[in-house]
Amino acid sequence: MKVLIAGGGTAGHVFPAIALGERLVRAGAEVVFFGTTRGLETDLVPKAGFELVALDVAPFPRRPSRGIATAPVALLRAVRRCRPLVAGVDAVVGMGGYASGPAVLAAFGARAPVVLHEQNAVPGAANRLFSRRARLTALSFAEAARWFPKGAKTRVTGNPVRERITAVCEGREALRAQARAEFGLDGGRTTLVVFGGSQGALHLDEVAVCACGLLADRADLQVILLTGRAHHGAILGELQEGTPLLVRVLPFLDRMELAYAAADLVVARAGASSIAEIAACGLPSLLVPYPHATANHQEANARALERAGAASVLVDSEMTPETLVARLGSMIAGGLKDMAGRAAAWGDPEAAATVASVVLEEAAR
Repeated sequence: MKVLIAGGGTAGHVFPAIALGERLVRAGAEVVFFGTTRGLETDLVPKAGFELVALDVAPFPRRPSRGIATAPVALLRAVRRCRPLVAGVDAVVGMGGYASGPAVLAAFGARAPVVLHEQNAVPGAANRLFSRRARLTALSFAEAARWFPKGAKTRVTGNPVRERITAVCEGREALRAQARAEFGLDGGRTTLVVFGGSQGALHLDEVAVCACGLLADRADLQVILLTGRAHHGAILGELQEGTPLLVRVLPFLDRMELAYAAADLVVARAGASSIAEIAACGLPSLLVPYPHATANHQEANARALERAGAASVLVDSEMTPETLVARLGSMIAGGLKDMAGRAAAWGDPEAAATVASVVLEEAAR
């Protein structure tokens, strides 16, 4: 059986696709990826051992612009180039976003089975539109179901998480020891991990560095701050040195499982993949949704965890060094064990296996 997985862009889109691909291969399927020439899939997918077919696909303009007149032509051109790719496959999986559009549309034209996966609590326009013709749309959040048209078949499956991340719960102590050696951490301190996604989040980084200044005398705390490569130099230059607080500033981390294993508390944006990974590792979190996300979907993601008691939410407009320090202080003082347990209960480390079984079932029908 051959499956084409379509999607890409940021690591948050690519990693769930890779997790799904790994599970499909374990089930005996042949997997090929389709993505863009611009996204992180050009690096991450081949590194994971998969074939990637990449085309120069651009997002459809959301506002009037010069590109809006030529966008439909470019999309049709990409669909035509995808037709040979979908001709010999048993199923096409659309992971959402503009990168999946050409392959999904080509699959509809070829009458190949299509399964969609929606990461967010507020689904994207492409998945809502395509769901009318797809065999099934797999959902990460139960809250997303109400956004889909009547008659569209949906199922809550969770968001696929890579096995190296889901392994954190069982291997936490060994991985934590590796993290201490890798990052020069103190095993007796409470560890905060702060990140804004693979691209970084400048406002979150800047506030976090200033918060470190306010926490400079806390010898009981240590911070791992993942800035994203674009912001690393600037953020590193703002950091105070020689304080009792221990801070490690990194541009990017290939082995994110080490950071999760080291963490007692995570501060992060509320991208769907970040949330899925944090919960799968059973970690309490303070989520700061990106305020300009389409349809404010990051806040919807974060509120779902907050309702489950698995996270606290601080909106970006209210995040200052002082409010961040105050919230972190209250969370740590109140104890993190209960929130960690609720996060583990909400998370689904088997989501990749569930989505893979759905794809194989629909392909076999």
